[in-house]
Amino acid sequence: MNIDIPEGKDPIGYVWGEMVPGIGVAASNLSLAVYSHTTLGLREFEAARLRIAQINGCVFCLDWRTERDGVKVEEEFADAVTEWRTTDAFDERTRLAAEYAERYALDHHGIDDDFWKRMAEHYSQKEIVELSMSIGSWLAFGRLNHVLGIDTVCVLPKI
Repeated sequence: MNIDIPEGKDPIGYVWGEMVPGIGVAASNLSLAVYSHTTLGLREFEAARLRIAQINGCVFCLDWRTERDGVKVEEEFADAVTEWRTTDAFDERTRLAAEYAERYALDHHGIDDDFWKRMAEHYSQKEIVELSMSIGSWLAFGRLNHVLGIDTVCVLPKI
């Protein structure tokens, strides 16, 4: 870890809650809201989330699988996310979610009119905003946990 955690303290609770309570608690609430208030389908949600986890290298995020009503994506899903351009395991919405996550994280200046046209064919404007906010949350908080070295001890609370 790159932050000193007092003995007996939970690293996530300490960093996010005690060190900077005015910021950390608000950030935590945003992170939880992404999971509890999403209207996106599980596959496109997980495709975008896992692509950001792969880019960030966040150990916890790579191992985490979002569960909805007892359902998670299949075990091979993460490999398909890595191969989002060519996999036949994805429908167009899921493929676009992975592509958007990658472009958002690595080349947001290169998101062109052609991409937005394809997005508009498969996502409503509300869904695009929701996906954008979700990706932003995962990008920021996954990176934060990874660079501070607390991604190996991260545990998301039950929603």
